[in-house]
Amino acid sequence: QDSSDDIEDVSLFDADDDVSRRSKKSKIRHPVASFFHLFFRVSAIIVYLLCELLTSSFIACMVTIILLLSCDFWAVKNVTGRLMVGLRWWNQVDDDGRSHWVFEARKVSAQGGKTSSEAESRIFWLGLITCPMIWVIFAFSALFSFKVKWLAVVVMGVVLQGANLYGYIRCKVGSRKNLTSMATNYLGKQFLRQ
Repeated sequence: QDSSDDIEDVSLFDADDDVSRRSKKSKIRHPVASFFHLFFRVSAIIVYLLCELLTSSFIACMVTIILLLSCDFWAVKNVTGRLMVGLRWWNQVDDDGRSHWVFEARKVSAQGGKTSSEAESRIFWLGLITCPMIWVIFAFSALFSFKVKWLAVVVMGVVLQGANLYGYIRCKVGSRKNLTSMATNYLGKQFLRQ
């Protein structure tokens, strides 16, 4: 199963040199990407929370939320992941019809310096982890309050944002490593420290 996964250490941009030339004073090197990384995610959550107060049309709310979630999925997968943390993933189908997951990471520059700032990395991972957790809470809330019509919208939120989270975690830790064993090892080390 994991033998079909590929990790490539390739340059994500032709203009990697431009990033190293930018001022080191700015903690956030890509403010527009950082804004849109959080904008679509937070907007979908706010629309979900305030939708029944703003309009009585379920269809309008559902379409708005799914459009925001789709824009978020595309923006995070194709733009903000590359700019903010230097990671990218996608699924590629070969001529035989076999599916291959490809994970990319930005090459380390010749100077050995990091090309992504720590502030951007925190924003990226905080948004990437927190929002799917909120959608999971919404899913349980919709399920236990018997709001079945909202359950479809919430499941879309969990699936789209969860897919990005899973893809980027696989990019970060490596596709060949077993995530369960890594989590067990980490928790074991934390337990031994205490």
